Amino acid sequence: MKPVLFAAFAVIAAPSLAAAQSPGMEEICATVARNFEMVKAVKIGVVQSFPELKPPGARLTYSTKMAAEDTDIRDTIECQFETASAPYKLLEFCLGRTCYSADEKDPVRRRRFEEARSLLDRQK
Repeated sequence: MKPVLFAAFAVIAAPSLAAAQSPGMEEICATVARNFEMVKAVKIGVVQSFPELKPPGARLTYSTKMAAEDTDIRDTIECQFETASAPYKLLEFCLGRTCYSADEKDPVRRRRFEEARSLLDRQK
């Protein structure tokens, strides 16, 4: 009986273990979401980061509605970076199923990516 209880606890506790793996990457990804949505703040839901992967990255759920309930925070952004340590260089970001990068063939998506990098550079 004890192993079953332990396994159940591990599944419930697992999401909290994934949080704050790389606060810097997570913060930049949230900033990209805020800038893309053109709002002063976004409410952050679930955050995951993967500094050990190549390329390193972070993803999170967010809402532009600061009063949103946790269950209503459903917009997603995923960001990939050149390195897992500062200074981070954004390589790509995806909102939902749409991705933006410097080598994007679609000129509008490439432009949005360049705008995101430009805004990040201004904040340094």
